[in-house]
Amino acid sequence: MAQKGGALAILENVRAQIKARGAKTIRGLGRTFRNFDSFDGNKQIDREEFWSGLCEIQIRISRAEADSLMQLFDLNGDGYVNFDEFLVGIRGSLNAQRQAMVDKAFLKFDADGSGEITAADLRGVYNCSMHPKVQSGELTEDEVFLEFLQNFGDKNRDGRIQRDEWNEYYAAVSSSIDNDEHFVQLMKAAWKLD
Repeated sequence: MAQKGGALAILENVRAQIKARGAKTIRGLGRTFRNFDSFDGNKQIDREEFWSGLCEIQIRISRAEADSLMQLFDLNGDGYVNFDEFLVGIRGSLNAQRQAMVDKAFLKFDADGSGEITAADLRGVYNCSMHPKVQSGELTEDEVFLEFLQNFGDKNRDGRIQRDEWNEYYAAVSSSIDNDEHFVQLMKAAWKLD
């Protein structure tokens, strides 16, 4: 835990330095990320790109501190930081207003209070019958629905979305929306919340 606490202190330092350089908005953070990814353009940052990028934009931290941050940002543990992981890392977690909307949506579908949303909980909301791959016979409705769940945040592919998967998904969505009211309206419209 001390290691994570150290990485969080480093992160606050980096956030302050990036903000001082004008990369406050999503567009600015996107530009920063693209600069980091300029070596191979794979939309992911590896350890070397991360370090070189930080140096290039004159963020003053040590190599060891950069490695600690890289580990903190690499949410899925694949050795790379993708754009969503970078945004979530730099922007931080949801504020109280956004988290309240995310919680409200989750609770709407977690009908049994189990702390997870099952395929059955979302099935009535997401209609797969008109999906082009279902129409062409390439995939069944169930296959399209499972693909939807995986894209939505079902990282362990068990057909259930855990609360932390739901929150991670919406932290990534939130990190690309600067305005709180816009995020709230998006959640209300997407999940028919009042």
